[in-house]
Amino acid sequence: MKLNALIAGVGMTRFGKHLDRGMKSLGEEAITMALNDAGVEKSAIQAAWMGNAAAGLITGQECIGGQVILRGMGIGAIPVINVENACASSSTAFEQAAAMVTAGLYDIVLAVGTEKLYHVDKVKTFSAFGGAVDVEGLAEIMADLKRNAEASGATAASDGAGKNRSMFMDIYASGARAHMEAYGTTAEQFAAVSAKNSFHGHLNERAQFREELTVEEVLAQPMIAEPLTRPMCSPIGDGAAAVVVVSEKKAREMGLVNPVKAVSSVLRSGWDHAKGDKYSGSADLCISTAYEEAAIGPEDLSLVELHDASAPSEIMTYDTLGLCAKGEGGILVESGATKLGGKIPVNTSGGLLRKGHPIGATGIAQLVELTEQLRGTAGARQVEGAKVGLAHNGGGVIGNDAAAMCVTILTR
Repeated sequence: MKLNALIAGVGMTRFGKHLDRGMKSLGEEAITMALNDAGVEKSAIQAAWMGNAAAGLITGQECIGGQVILRGMGIGAIPVINVENACASSSTAFEQAAAMVTAGLYDIVLAVGTEKLYHVDKVKTFSAFGGAVDVEGLAEIMADLKRNAEASGATAASDGAGKNRSMFMDIYASGARAHMEAYGTTAEQFAAVSAKNSFHGHLNERAQFREELTVEEVLAQPMIAEPLTRPMCSPIGDGAAAVVVVSEKKAREMGLVNPVKAVSSVLRSGWDHAKGDKYSGSADLCISTAYEEAAIGPEDLSLVELHDASAPSEIMTYDTLGLCAKGEGGILVESGATKLGGKIPVNTSGGLLRKGHPIGATGIAQLVELTEQLRGTAGARQVEGAKVGLAHNGGGVIGNDAAAMCVTILTR
């Protein structure tokens, strides 16, 4: 959707293991930071879109999660819309909130993402990911993953999916092995993504993991599902992120200086692909539409925050974004082009691999990073002269496509 909405304030907790904190505590921290950043009172908020994906399975809080968080901090009476859309939950919340502001229905709203994934019983945590596929076909999906792993000689990937790890790591590993066979991509190139994002993450005080790793250190870590070692897989996490979205009229009233503008946010779902389809999948459709709505191309981007739920995911998304030719993502990351100081920095926050991946909070956390970069307030991670940022965030799998996909473009 073509947008005309501004981001007046952002806030985000540190992502990580917060066994001693609940959704109310995490959500309140991020929202309070966003309100303070915008310089507005709680009473000014006219509506709120609250993204969450899996906390209900972990905490038991279902149905009214957004209202519980907001009421706990003294915000009531306003419309509250709870949004669940896999890993794209809070990206969807932002898209809907910004659309309502663009339509003129509200002048100042909240878009929030919150998540609780850590639990003393890891099987319960991993079961949350099992719901992001067609559960009626789950047995067949698991059997296909096992057959694929055995056929390729991937012994680690042949057992333990959904028990010792998220089944999505096996899905990503299968895609990685196919990419290696089709394009000659190497494990070293996948490791280069993790190493690059660890460099970015060690500069980010809100990142779940701050240790900087080399390619060799990434490759030396325990194998999760061939060819993915542990640092090539995004971790589970708890956390929250929030943005205050305002209209141009409200921005003028507030006297916002150099605000960040949302110019496009495209939300789509996957489909059963047919020969001759114009687009290769939901990501291709969303990215192409967002470029068109924003009247830009990949050459105009200053930086990208993309959904690196695994290191191969980042490499595979490079060419969909138009950053390189088909299949040349491994070459691109090895060139240094996607590292801070390179031509097109990607995941300056550390990405999902290092900043962390609390599913329902991830999408808005990407927008927090882009907003700070476009404001010029990202500190040691600052991309010089940043003017245009793109966020790519998808989740769930049905068939051979993401279930939900959202691409958002912000400009200075």
